[in-house]
Amino acid sequence: MAVTAQEIDTALRDALQPQSLTITDDSDQHAGHAGAREGRHFSVRIVSDRFTDLSHVKRHRLVYDAVQLLIPRGIHALAIEARAPGES
Repeated sequence: MAVTAQEIDTALRDALQPQSLTITDDSDQHAGHAGAREGRHFSVRIVSDRFTDLSHVKRHRLVYDAVQLLIPRGIHALAIEARAPGES
């Protein structure tokens, strides 16, 4: 079964308790792309206290850790915008 935005939402909310979270399924923008057959494309915009004082790389690691069990089920690409509260 293909991964859904709702499953990603649940995983991120459970792990990172975000103040703000938006997940967009961008798969339709990648029709015909070789990777489109292997999984779905998602964009994540997340604001969480967990990101305070962390580098860009460490923030992304936290997001990937939260969804790691979903990746083999069909996430081909995950664009991440991870911010701490108060960051623009």
